[in-house]
Amino acid sequence: MDERSVFLISDGTGITAEILSHSLLTQFPQFEFSITAIPYVNTEERAELTAQKLFQAAAADGVEPLVFTTFADETLHDMVAEAPGAFFDFFEAFIGPLERVLGVPSSHTRGRTHGLVDVEQYTSRISAIDYTMQCDDGVNVVDYDVADLLLIGVSRSGKTPTCLYMALHYGLRAANYPLLEDDLDRGRLPDGLRARRENLFGLTIDPVRLQQIRQERRPNSRYARLSQCRREVQAAEALFKAERVSYLDVTSMSIEEISTTILDQRGLHRTFF
Repeated sequence: MDERSVFLISDGTGITAEILSHSLLTQFPQFEFSITAIPYVNTEERAELTAQKLFQAAAADGVEPLVFTTFADETLHDMVAEAPGAFFDFFEAFIGPLERVLGVPSSHTRGRTHGLVDVEQYTSRISAIDYTMQCDDGVNVVDYDVADLLLIGVSRSGKTPTCLYMALHYGLRAANYPLLEDDLDRGRLPDGLRARRENLFGLTIDPVRLQQIRQERRPNSRYARLSQCRREVQAAEALFKAERVSYLDVTSMSIEEISTTILDQRGLHRTFF
């Protein structure tokens, strides 16, 4: 594989540059990217030090590095841009066109994307994260009546990370409940879940993949046997169908894809943070 040095540079957190550059770089699998993130380049001293790192990378690699930036401060951006590199400034690419369309200048303020801008929204998100952690894995069933979403599925089918992602990124109160063997043997939802059917969404997974995940957690246990995984998955899917609960096969999906698909199918309103 060809190797290229990549720098993610910002006078803020750099999260925007990190997310957008990752989306772009994944389209070039023939390259091996060595990524260095440099956030908070918010003084001339840090800008000079960052420029030096670009000079060093270019000299060591024999080719200019790829540089993804989000600078609100044009002076600091220009200082860094004096160094060798193929620069891709996300703010520069979009702020100008937006100013022309909206007919007003931008604030050129750092930190408005991932900073503490709206205290009420921030507090709401923290509350959602706290709720999701308190209602993880079938705990605090009595609080399910205030859930925006209630995920159900067999153990290790991705419920917890999906709930936490949705709470963190969208401020949703997402709880989850693991379908236990007693639930699966009965072939019906527990009474506490049946009463909240409108908020339910099921996750299923290929038994072979489930066995691999469980084997890492509890090696050579009954819990991790392939036969046990197959039985649980088959019973869970039968329960979903019998109870008319929408469900999703998450075997080859990332947490981001699972969350987006669920929110789209359920039509849930989401606040972006």
